[in-house]
Amino acid sequence: MAVIEAIDLCKSYGGGRVRALKGVSFSIERGEVIGLLGPNGAGKTTLMKLLTGYLQPDDGTARIAGHDIVDHCREAQSRIGYLPENAPLYHEMAVQEYLQLMAGLRQIPLAEQRDKLSEAIYATGLEGYLTRRIGTLSKGYKQRVGIAQAILHQPDVLILDEPTTGLDPTQIVEIRDLIRRLSERSTVLLSTHILSEVELSCERALVIIGGELRADAPIDELHQGT
Repeated sequence: MAVIEAIDLCKSYGGGRVRALKGVSFSIERGEVIGLLGPNGAGKTTLMKLLTGYLQPDDGTARIAGHDIVDHCREAQSRIGYLPENAPLYHEMAVQEYLQLMAGLRQIPLAEQRDKLSEAIYATGLEGYLTRRIGTLSKGYKQRVGIAQAILHQPDVLILDEPTTGLDPTQIVEIRDLIRRLSERSTVLLSTHILSEVELSCERALVIIGGELRADAPIDELHQGT
């Protein structure tokens, strides 16, 4: 069963003058790690916002774990962990304080919060930074905090928008290794405009150019077609 399905997704801005997505369709099976590849402005972020319910499509639909993202948005969103390109962090808060806030906002029962917080903290390597204010952390550790909030509720689907942008080479390797570990539990959709990032992190790529899906293939087949 596909855990992510997109069916003829279309989205325009400016009263229809700018067509950001043009009939995009694909499906992703449980446990896959998929790269969403394309140049800046190709429509990748718009697609992710449609899949997560932050925007509604002009036409078409999407389903997350069988839940329609428009008709059953709350149920679909409960299955998703999302890290937008600019992570929604409160820089004046300590790491632990912020994650506790996010656990409450995600309506994780109090009886389960301690265990789920611990799992997310150890999965992202934040155990030595819990009392640090987020604003004092490096870019790489801010990304770890963003990923930790996305996995608190142990989602079926993890959607990451440009998670390595602005990181130094060491931080990129660390985040890449973290994504690989997280894929053992969640289906991962990873957006990037860097081909090498998809090659090293993903098993299959969706290529978006000009709002259209130009390729959907395993990484080795994608190379053969270039």
